[in-house]
Amino acid sequence: MGTLVVGLALSGSALAGVSGNATLTSDYVWRGSSQTLEDPAVQAGIKLASEPGWYASMWGSGVSFEPDAGARSEFDLVAGWSGQLAPDWALDVNLTHYLYPSTDVDLDWTELNSTLTWKERVWVSVGVSDDALASGRTGTYAQLGARLPLNDQWRLEGAVGQYWLDSAYADDYLHGQLSAIWTVHGPWELRLTAHDTDRAAKRLFGGNAGSRVEFAVQTAF
Repeated sequence: MGTLVVGLALSGSALAGVSGNATLTSDYVWRGSSQTLEDPAVQAGIKLASEPGWYASMWGSGVSFEPDAGARSEFDLVAGWSGQLAPDWALDVNLTHYLYPSTDVDLDWTELNSTLTWKERVWVSVGVSDDALASGRTGTYAQLGARLPLNDQWRLEGAVGQYWLDSAYADDYLHGQLSAIWTVHGPWELRLTAHDTDRAAKRLFGGNAGSRVEFAVQTAF
């Protein structure tokens, strides 16, 4: 439904542009947990945006889970709105559907997300779902992050997130990450990210949680 609404909004307004991104990463880490059993992944996305701020996007990545449910890819279908609330404040609200084709069990689920950003430097995000991680139960995720440009080529980014999953998995967990990003040339960047989680995440996700380092090459167009 969300994708249909945004699609109608896009068709009835001026198209602001088409953008995309591509990444080659040593490990697809999502909310502190590896989604590829610590193996590399190729990722890419595309976004259509309209003048009033409505947008629709699709992003995909290779995945590998244990126990193996047959999932080899993930597609995030997103419909939402983003724009300036004030000169220093921006808001993004979207509905994200996580799709895993050709699986032996139903892993698909949907989440409502919102992100409030100040001066493109600090952000707070909240995601809520009544089917968190395809569990059939509620889950709420919150993240606080910051971005620190060091010069024209280097910046640091850090974030701390809490996932309340006690309704679904009788446990909640905390994770954090710190990235150093180097803009090599034009849209090309190298990113080195250190991830860590608390013990609760290890109880939930085993060896896919805990401390790890991720290296990625990324570009936008």
